[in-house]
Amino acid sequence: MTSSIKLEVHSAEEKNPQKWCISLPEEVFKGFLSQGNHTVQKVLGEGLLFSPLLFGKFFDPSDAFPLWEFEADSLLSNLRNSGKSTVDWFQTDQAYVLKAEVPGLGKNNVQIYVENGKILEISGQLKQQRETNTKDWRSCNWWEYGFVRRLELPEDADWRKTEAIASNNMFLEIRIPRTASHCDSLEESGTKNKESM
Repeated sequence: MTSSIKLEVHSAEEKNPQKWCISLPEEVFKGFLSQGNHTVQKVLGEGLLFSPLLFGKFFDPSDAFPLWEFEADSLLSNLRNSGKSTVDWFQTDQAYVLKAEVPGLGKNNVQIYVENGKILEISGQLKQQRETNTKDWRSCNWWEYGFVRRLELPEDADWRKTEAIASNNMFLEIRIPRTASHCDSLEESGTKNKESM
């Protein structure tokens, strides 16, 4: 039996300019991952949505990536061939879609924000910060406390209508409708193509 929970998608103007200001270098990530923490492996391991190695080479997940400019099959081919990726994304005439397996996903474990209408941010905190001068875990070595994936939204994404669903505490699906003007232009071009036949 499938249980699904609709996750809240928050609109965020840049309230914390220090958020994600510390980059995750590749050598730091490899050292961090090699410590053998099971929870970290489950969230940041190879082929997973929050892994810096998701796209075939190292890419800091706190940097926004233009996901929908690439075909999932081409970027994930090596991981899919070895059965290591459960991430997929695609676009239809109506929406941009992202699907991923995220073990331990739950309503309280993942936050989804659309920042300034341009960046989709999926993040969550795995453990509490020890006392520090920094109040927000995202403003320091964030990978020690949580995870993030930031994605650039296409210009025709209607970010205000973004929907996120968590299924069975394991699968995440995010749908971002395309703007009505995009859908209208597709209908017009379809009508024109039919008339010219």
